Amino acid sequence: MASLLHLLLLPCLLAAAAADLAPAPSPSPPVPNLTSILEKGEQYTTLLRLLRSTGVADQLATQVRNSYDGLTVFAPNDNAFTKLPASALNGLGDQQQVELLLYHVVPRYYSLATFKTASNPLRTEASGPGGMYSVNVTTSTGDDLVNLSTGVAAVPISSTMFAEFPLAVYSVDDVLRPEQLFGRAGEAAPAPAPGQAATAAGTKKKNGAPKNDVAAEPTAATAPAEEGDDSASAAAGRGSVEWGTAVAFALMAVVNLVGAA
Repeated sequence: MASLLHLLLLPCLLAAAAADLAPAPSPSPPVPNLTSILEKGEQYTTLLRLLRSTGVADQLATQVRNSYDGLTVFAPNDNAFTKLPASALNGLGDQQQVELLLYHVVPRYYSLATFKTASNPLRTEASGPGGMYSVNVTTSTGDDLVNLSTGVAAVPISSTMFAEFPLAVYSVDDVLRPEQLFGRAGEAAPAPAPGQAATAAGTKKKNGAPKNDVAAEPTAATAPAEEGDDSASAAAGRGSVEWGTAVAFALMAVVNLVGAA
């Protein structure tokens, strides 16, 4: 009877022993942090400052946590920002700076290998009045060289800083400049809005009056002066005539007196 009971309990005992010996589930990997990756790189202080001042750093951190497709970030180093003209970055408004930063983010995880099968153009997270901003990617056969073309310049990926789903971060030696903000290669930047041009023209006209408007004023001012001169001349003439008449009467009187004597 005891042996039968042991046989009946044996499967339960074996299952309990197996459960005790099974490894505990491994903890889920931590979510990668973009700012920590950039800080570790030590050459991205300008990019970090812009990401934090515009709030884009917090936006991307939320996307990394919640995205099913992941993110790919192209990170310009400090030397890349020094290549920009002095007015290029300072001339951008707050919203344009956000667009410039988001132009360096693709809403999908790309390894260097998957860039080779990517379909151009790649949509970035930047957008403006004309729609979404995009970038074209070209690769070389047999190696992992990847070039990014913006329409303004071609920029190669210089190194991989981090590449584990859901986040890939690649270093670039030039700032990616969208043509919507900087114009196409060989072309000037977008012209000011017509309203701004009209305002500038109005200010210029207000500050500098046309010459014909200025020249018209002296002519009107000289008319009364000429009339005054004519009056003075007429008065002088009348005075001369009256004086001559008086002298003539005096001479006639003298002649009469001499004749009477």
